[in-house]
Amino acid sequence: MSVDQFRAMMLREEDAKTVATVENLTVDALPGEDTLVKIEYSTINFKDALAVTGRGKIVKSWPLVPGIDLAGTVVESSNPRFKAGTKVVLTGWSVGEKYFGGFSQYQQVKSEWLVPLPEGLTTRQAMMVGTAGFTAMLCVNALERAGITPASGPVLVTGAAGGVGSVAVAILKKLGYQVVALTGDTAKHDYVATLGASEFADGPQWADQPRALEGQRWAAAIDTVGSKVLARVLAEMQYGGVVAACGLAGGADLPTSVMPFILRKVNLIGVDSVMLPTQDRIAAWNRVVHDLPIEMLEGISATTVSLDDVKSTAERMLDGKLKGRVLVDVNA
Repeated sequence: MSVDQFRAMMLREEDAKTVATVENLTVDALPGEDTLVKIEYSTINFKDALAVTGRGKIVKSWPLVPGIDLAGTVVESSNPRFKAGTKVVLTGWSVGEKYFGGFSQYQQVKSEWLVPLPEGLTTRQAMMVGTAGFTAMLCVNALERAGITPASGPVLVTGAAGGVGSVAVAILKKLGYQVVALTGDTAKHDYVATLGASEFADGPQWADQPRALEGQRWAAAIDTVGSKVLARVLAEMQYGGVVAACGLAGGADLPTSVMPFILRKVNLIGVDSVMLPTQDRIAAWNRVVHDLPIEMLEGISATTVSLDDVKSTAERMLDGKLKGRVLVDVNA
């Protein structure tokens, strides 16, 4: 199919630095996968911000169209499951890292990466969820599979004002859990409280290295931060507590000991949304529709930017100046 020129952000490496520009492309510049999608919305996740600014080693192939999420409409596909006009969503599969991603008005992707848009969601709402909300749902699933119920006790969510954290708070509240939030910024408390946090754990101790074991506080936790924060979360877990870890906003290190695991039977579960099998993705997306009601989804703070604003917005995200989700309207 012939498509006139369209706009996309392209990352190139020049003198060991990342250069991000918005350019006019044609379909011939795309990777030639089996499905062409007209994109309506993407998002800026923490990983996207690292890629666009060059502050993290995210990009695996140059040049690259970044954007690990996208939602839009199939234009054409050689896969009969995806007829022209089908609404789809894509997260993960190293798109926006190794393969061309969502910061473009059109993209060619492998059909096996796509999930049909769940009934009841618009493409904008799907990107309100995005990788961040999808990961939050996977974290909640992990806690439930490990036996955590609302009767187990308080659940701590770290990075609770961010993309994953804010959706996790909302889902947990909907399911009846007592949610305690760690935001790192008291100015964000009112916002997180509206999502369902009943109290906050913020304090100067989170910047310090914890002891091997601290006082027992949490039945479960969803951690998006890593490093010293995750070390303290582990040290403060109740006996038999469960932590679902999915992020490293505070660092990839984990300065802890075996003590929480062998003396308090703490379970640390890693959550990955990148290579999750397709059927598990479909199940998780369908659950999002049920457990994150539209009115609650719309209550999550969202900033919408154009392709031209992606780089400056990514800088603000890494500097901790944003809350909630950031949508990219690629056609704005």
